[in-house]
Amino acid sequence: MKNFFSAVVVLSLFVALFSFRVHPYHVGSMEFNYNQKSKTFEISGRFFMDDLENAINKKYGKSLHFLNPKSEKEMNEALKNYASEYVKLKVNNQFVKVKYVGYEEDKESVDIFLESEAVSNPKKVETAVSFLYNLFDDQMNIIHIVINGQRKSERLNYPDRYLFQEF
Repeated sequence: MKNFFSAVVVLSLFVALFSFRVHPYHVGSMEFNYNQKSKTFEISGRFFMDDLENAINKKYGKSLHFLNPKSEKEMNEALKNYASEYVKLKVNNQFVKVKYVGYEEDKESVDIFLESEAVSNPKKVETAVSFLYNLFDDQMNIIHIVINGQRKSERLNYPDRYLFQEF
């Protein structure tokens, strides 16, 4: 009887431990790096490939895939539109145009590249980043702003999207 009870407890514990799924961690990062020579912000973002793919497909009602060469042209266009909506930059109280440059696949993640128009002497930098907020209400974005080697970083959790830094 004691062995039977022990077996039931162990089996119950096993079922309890393996019946729960671990909720995935939704995190991305964006870096706004000021290039003194070109006087532009070089912006790069890194996101999990499946998350970004799902967010784009949900947003545009498509079925695009990063690892599919046939989707590359459409994926570039979708990312260009997506980035223009979900990334904003303001420098010294003036909105700055940001253009999409491209993306690279890196195993399980995607790096996206953007560049701002030229700005002089950035002192006040404001960003609005809401990548993947259309898909996850637990999304976290780590934002880095780098000017003249000085890095300021902050974590934005959904629904927060605005970051203000002074240099």
